[in-house]
Amino acid sequence: MILTIDIGNSNICFGVYEGKTPLFTARAKTDPLRSETEYAVLLSQIFALHRFDAARLTGAAISSVVPALTTVFSDAVRILGEIPTIVVGPGVKTGLNIRIDEPASLGADLACTAVGAAEKYPLPAIIIDLGTATKITVVTEDRSFIGGAILPGVKISLEALSGSASLLPSIGLGAGKIKTIGTNTVDCMLSGVVLGTACMVDGLIERYREELGDVPTIVACGGLSPAIVPHCRTNIILDQDLLLDGLLAIYRRNTPPKQH
Repeated sequence: MILTIDIGNSNICFGVYEGKTPLFTARAKTDPLRSETEYAVLLSQIFALHRFDAARLTGAAISSVVPALTTVFSDAVRILGEIPTIVVGPGVKTGLNIRIDEPASLGADLACTAVGAAEKYPLPAIIIDLGTATKITVVTEDRSFIGGAILPGVKISLEALSGSASLLPSIGLGAGKIKTIGTNTVDCMLSGVVLGTACMVDGLIERYREELGDVPTIVACGGLSPAIVPHCRTNIILDQDLLLDGLLAIYRRNTPPKQH
């Protein structure tokens, strides 16, 4: 049994796998101020909710874009038991040919989603990760990660509107109705941000296709993907387990079979 942990800026996602199949997944809010003991307690509570015994774990893998929490989580896993743990970063084998200007700078989350797409779908693939930031990346047919785009995320855009314009309220994604032509301030903000993001995703995919040619796989993941993908006109696969599946594949590539 393998524990996978994806530490994002807004949320932390957990998954426990038996073989290549997730037994369960969970999500918690990212809190950089929590200690390793507090996160170990959180993990224990999640396991208890799913009636899972931590003693069954044979390994763990961590992907993190929050450096302050990377070691904290390594220590939290160690509190649960002597569990072999890998952290995605430079020196860890991904099976990707990383063809960007500074390969060592590739974020662990981008590496994991790229591996997830390469393991699960026909290549080349365009990957849309809708989280704190919106990230659109490409993996080619020979498993090369060639780059992409990073844009303000949906919630960042809403917060920028309300924070920069005195007369615009602070709202959440569920505050009103999403329609093409809004008829009040809240609906107009939601239409602009949600439909605007969907149009942006569609537009960038179109431009990527102009450079890449035929792309058999376009897949989306991330906590905000269910709010955006239904409004896109492109046929996009919604796969919320993509990053954790990629993280598991990286773990398996870097450890002996007996630890799988």
